[in-house]
Amino acid sequence: MNALSLQSARSALVDRLRGEKASLLLQGIGVTSFALLTVLAAQMEFRLYLWEVPITLQNAAVYASGLYLGARNGMLAQLLYLALGLFFPVFVGDGRGVAYFAGAVTAGYLLAYPLAAAVIGALSRRWKSLSGSTLSMVLGAAIVFGIGVVWLHYAAGHGTWMESIDKGFLRFVVIDLAKILAVGLLYSGTRTLGSFLK
Repeated sequence: MNALSLQSARSALVDRLRGEKASLLLQGIGVTSFALLTVLAAQMEFRLYLWEVPITLQNAAVYASGLYLGARNGMLAQLLYLALGLFFPVFVGDGRGVAYFAGAVTAGYLLAYPLAAAVIGALSRRWKSLSGSTLSMVLGAAIVFGIGVVWLHYAAGHGTWMESIDKGFLRFVVIDLAKILAVGLLYSGTRTLGSFLK
């Protein structure tokens, strides 16, 4: 198979997690599991001095939810994550509830998660190869950072758009590409293993 091909004819056990091929019970377990995975990823936080946006593993969990669960259930997993944040301190820091979204400079990234997971899930339905899933995650990341930077610009009161792009995107490009590559390799590996076990 061409390494640059977006599609893969190979089917795998992991494909059964995606909505249309899974029982309601399995779908529920998948949605809940990836919502909780995002909660856990948010707690793995690293802050750099004067950086308004912390480094976490949340984005990796969002990308994985789209790949493994598909468009609908990946989106539902991230909506469940946001819903949990209305009642419990599952976001970075101790904030929760509507007040958190109103005041947090990073809330735009969070609100973009369901849409990003849905887009990744929709694209990866056919783009199952490593290059295809990677490209789908790059497009999902563009949604997260696009919405996140716009929110950051207004919430933080930055003087210029370049300041927002620098603080909310450019500083994270290499880090997020590493997350995308890691999730892509994991997904490709589980699909390869699953195709042998099928």
